[in-house]
Amino acid sequence: MQNHMHRIRFSDFDARKFSFRRHPILVLDQFWSPRELDHWRQAMERQTWTPLSAMPDVARAFPNCGNWEKAKLDGAEAALLMQRVSLPCVAEYVESFPGITGRHVSFNYYSYAAGDCLPTHDDTDDAYAVPGAVRPARRLALVTYFHPEWEPDWGGELLIYEQQGTGSKPKLSLAHSIQPEPGSLVIFSVPRFHRVARVDQLAGANKRLSIAGWFMTEH
Repeated sequence: MQNHMHRIRFSDFDARKFSFRRHPILVLDQFWSPRELDHWRQAMERQTWTPLSAMPDVARAFPNCGNWEKAKLDGAEAALLMQRVSLPCVAEYVESFPGITGRHVSFNYYSYAAGDCLPTHDDTDDAYAVPGAVRPARRLALVTYFHPEWEPDWGGELLIYEQQGTGSKPKLSLAHSIQPEPGSLVIFSVPRFHRVARVDQLAGANKRLSIAGWFMTEH
């Protein structure tokens, strides 16, 4: 599986020429304006957060990951997000799969404090899905960051792995370590092994604030 990454400032990015087939990992720096960043931070302050400890299925699938929090993104905020992230290259990739009968998206707010992390997974959601349930196929994963500042010592990187071989436990090697830069946007094709590094105690009271989720198709 290719792990070619393309990183560029959003103002210099041509979404009509980019292809996830050539570069399956895209990082757009300065995707959000300062005004937009303030808007999303204020939206997060209004949320009712659910800790990992209150999500038993997810907690069983991802043990020893601290107690990160999640909040639902819907309504006007979901519409605003879709308006901004529905790039031509996203549509081109999603629509390239044959036999599509439906299209879905799912995005949530996330807050990671010191001690929180997410272990290696490939976004197939097999670890905690209801057995036998028909689920849309996740095609592209997205994460974008809204904390006001982030230092390298604070951890919380998005780590993406190169898969070597197949089977239940393929050999993995680190391909990319992407710091959660405020205002940046990361989109990558899935399935793809990745994890969120543990937020270090050096972060103090600072939290890794993000929106994350998927573009999906039904067949």
